[in-house]
Amino acid sequence: MPERGPESLARTYYESIDAGDYDRLGDLLAPDFAHVRGDRTIEGRDAFVRFMREERPDAETSHEVDVVYATTSSDSVAVRGRLFRADGSVWFGFVDVFAVEEGRLARLTTYVNGRVE
Repeated sequence: MPERGPESLARTYYESIDAGDYDRLGDLLAPDFAHVRGDRTIEGRDAFVRFMREERPDAETSHEVDVVYATTSSDSVAVRGRLFRADGSVWFGFVDVFAVEEGRLARLTTYVNGRVE
């Protein structure tokens, strides 16, 4: 995989999920990737890709990135956006904070705001 910066990795993360391109998603993630969110923590690239492919509550969604907050270092990026249902309604707003290690997404912490329109 060519070297990509944190912003490019984060944007490609959402594109891959929205397109259902789980091979591409897996290529972005470090083997020990962890996703931490309010209701669960998913540990490991394979477990996360399986969750996204087979277990998430609604796979017919799309992400809209509103702003990317890059740091001066090359090891993290934060993204503020909204998740839309298939009917176009906003499901929730989010802020995702990604940690990057060796050119891959190593950790994702998600903060959710259910009152975003």
